[in-house]
Amino acid sequence: MASVEMLMPKMGESIIEGTILGWLKKEGETIEQDESVLEVATDKVDTEVPATHPGVLKKILAKEGDVVAVGAPIAIIETENEVETPNSPVASESKEEKEELIAAAPANTDTLISTEKSFSNESVEDDRFYSPLVQSIAKEENISKSELSKIPGTGKDGRVTKQDMLAYLDKRTGSTQKEESPIPSISEPKAQVSISASDEIIEMDRMRKMIAQRMVDSKKTSAHVTSFVEADMTNIVLWREKNKQAYREKFGESITYTPFFIEAIAKAIRDFPMINISIDGDKIIKKKDINIGMAVALPSGNLIVPVIRKADQLNLVGISKQVNDLANRARNNKLNADDLSGGTYTVSNVGSFGNVMGTPIIMQPQVAIMAVGAIVKKPAVVETPTGDVIAVRHKMFLSHSYDHRVVDGSLGGMFVKRVADYLEEFDLKTSL
Repeated sequence: MASVEMLMPKMGESIIEGTILGWLKKEGETIEQDESVLEVATDKVDTEVPATHPGVLKKILAKEGDVVAVGAPIAIIETENEVETPNSPVASESKEEKEELIAAAPANTDTLISTEKSFSNESVEDDRFYSPLVQSIAKEENISKSELSKIPGTGKDGRVTKQDMLAYLDKRTGSTQKEESPIPSISEPKAQVSISASDEIIEMDRMRKMIAQRMVDSKKTSAHVTSFVEADMTNIVLWREKNKQAYREKFGESITYTPFFIEAIAKAIRDFPMINISIDGDKIIKKKDINIGMAVALPSGNLIVPVIRKADQLNLVGISKQVNDLANRARNNKLNADDLSGGTYTVSNVGSFGNVMGTPIIMQPQVAIMAVGAIVKKPAVVETPTGDVIAVRHKMFLSHSYDHRVVDGSLGGMFVKRVADYLEEFDLKTSL
C-alpha cells in the first residue's frame, strides 16, 4: 500500500486558487480514478474535481469553505501500488508561506503580475519575501516598496503578514485613499442601513458577492463613458424570420440575435483594433485574438460571461453554434474555467429583459463593453429612389461603455457606429 497526495488541480488560465464547496466522498470510501470526489469554486466557475488515483480516500486535508492554492494538497489517497508523484511547486515553500498563499491568494494572476511589476520598477534594496496577499494590499493602499520595506514583520524571517499590514494601516497617517474614493466597498456602506421587524434579511450567495465586488472594482479602475447609437435591424429581423425554421431543421437548434451582434462587433474590432486592448500600469496591451464574451443570465438571476474565442474567424453559423453551446452549458452549470477566461471584449443583451438601452460596466481588464437593447418597431424616414417615405422599421439602441483613460470619445463613438453599420448592411441573401 502507498499513500499519495491529491493536489488542487489547475482549472483554467489565470486560476491560482479554489474554494472547497463540498466533498462528494467521505474518508474511508473507495474511489476510482477520474471519479468526482469534491466540488470546487473558483472566481470563474464551479466544477467537480476527479480523483487523480484509484484507492481509498484516507484523509481529507481541506475542509468545506477552505480556499486552497493550485498545487496544494487537498487529500491523501491510499493506493495499492507505489505511485510516483511530481513535486508540487507549492510543496517547496515553507508551511507559513503555504498557509498564507492558500488563505488569501489574489483572485487572478493579472493582479499578481501587475503588482509584481509595480514593485520591481522601484529601485529599493529589499530582499524580504512578500506574499501575493501583502503585495495586493500594498497596491490597493498605495504603499510604495520603500514604505513597505519599513513595515515590521512578525512572520518567519521577518516576513510581513496580513496582520502586520492591517496593524500598520490602522496606525498609518497621511493616507487618504479611502476617504477620496467616491465608491465605498460593498462591505462598507456609506450610511447606516435601517432595518425594521418586517424586513427580510437575505445573505448574498458566493457569486453575488463576487459580482458585486467586481462591479465596484471596475468603477474604481476605469473612467466609464457611454455612447449610444440607434441601429436599423430590419434586414436581420426579416432574414431570421425567413430562415429560423430551416436553421432548426438543419442544425437542430434555434438561431438567436446574439450571433449577429457578435459577428458585427468582431468585424468592427478588426477595423478599430485599439478597442481590443488592456492596460497594465502605464502600458497598453494590444490583443491579437478577438475573444468576445457574452453575458448569460442564470436561473439564479446572476450573470456569467462565457467567451467565444477568435470570433472574427467564425461565420454566422459557427458563432451561433458556440453561442447556443455556451449558453446551454452555462444554465446547466457545465462550464469550465477556460470557457470564462481570455475575453477581450464583452456584449450584454439587455433587450432580452425588455430594456431599450443600458449603461453596462466594463469587465476588467477589458476597456469596453456593449449593451444591445430590445428590437422595437418604429416609424422611420426611409430614403427611396423616388423620395423619402415613412415606413415601419425594426430599431435597436446600442450602448457602448468604454474606459476614457485609453479610449477617447472619437474612437468609442466611431466603433459603436461601425457596429451599427454592419448590422444595418446585413445581406438578405446570406445563406445557411
